[in-house]
Amino acid sequence: MLGMPSLKSRSAMSGLRGNSPSLAPGWRRSLRCQLLLGGLLLAVGMPAAHAAKLLVYAAASLKPALDTLIAQPEARAIAEITVSYAASSQLARQIEHDAPAAVFISADPDWMDVVEQEGKLVAASRSDLLGNALVLIAPKDSTISLAIAPGLDLAAALGIEGRLAIGEPNSVPAGKYAKAALTRLGVWTTVESRLVPAVHVRAALSFVARHETPLGIVYRSDAVSEDQVRVVDTFPPTSHPPIVYPVALLEAGDNAAGREFLKLLHSPKAAEIFVRFGFDTPR
Repeated sequence: MLGMPSLKSRSAMSGLRGNSPSLAPGWRRSLRCQLLLGGLLLAVGMPAAHAAKLLVYAAASLKPALDTLIAQPEARAIAEITVSYAASSQLARQIEHDAPAAVFISADPDWMDVVEQEGKLVAASRSDLLGNALVLIAPKDSTISLAIAPGLDLAAALGIEGRLAIGEPNSVPAGKYAKAALTRLGVWTTVESRLVPAVHVRAALSFVARHETPLGIVYRSDAVSEDQVRVVDTFPPTSHPPIVYPVALLEAGDNAAGREFLKLLHSPKAAEIFVRFGFDTPR
């Protein structure tokens, strides 16, 4: 029959197997080695199929410090972490509409309250993570000098056409703190018409860094992270409500990775990074 070996050939092959009993075990060992090597190469070349992913919503002012933290080995061991930065108000509204984030860090308690009242937080997971200070900044090469005190002549410091960059004062936490401070110091009405309201505090920082405004009000941590600005003076803590960053787990993304990340945020390692970037740790 076409393609079939002859009886003589089959007999010879049988004889070969019979006369060389050591070939079969050796062949099996070789095959096992090849399979093992191939499996190792495949494992090295392919990413883990089920690596944990974690979405974090965080106030824009946290970006430099939080980016540094999630680059640490301790964070990478938890999950593949993605952070969405924006004004706390914007993030809270997204969470209200069931955004799939696992952790929320707000720049003020008010927006965390909104999320909590909507039933979006994991019970008993909320805590105060950080504090901050409010500062008046100018471009690095500016010669403006001004001491913050009741009745300060901020309008004169802005010059004839200059404007003041702050976060949007009715929604962005940094802008709300700035409005409260200027009101308490008795100068809000003198500069209200000369504001450049920004979508978040990092945008206000950029206006000053790019010389688009001669002055701005941001958090101390923002000024620390930007070498193109300098601090003119710091607002007295009594001029505005305490600056507090609460953090909590969210029901929509509650998982083991989120809980581990929350532990890391409260760790000494994280505290060292946050303080280095100009934040205060809660007392």
